[in-house]
Amino acid sequence: MSTLTRPRHGAMIAGVCAGLARRFNTTPTTVRVLAVVSCLLPGPQVLAYLILWVIMPRDAV
Repeated sequence: MSTLTRPRHGAMIAGVCAGLARRFNTTPTTVRVLAVVSCLLPGPQVLAYLILWVIMPRDAV
């Protein structure tokens, strides 16, 4: 497993879903679909995304 970082390339908004997909060895599309579907459920999903955006570091150059 790789470290949890946001990629510099291949990110759609902030790279959170792409970073999570790389960390858990799945496709970014799968994680993005799960993220959108989870937003239909009650809970703090958008807040969790924003927090991950802030605390996940970018890939090194």
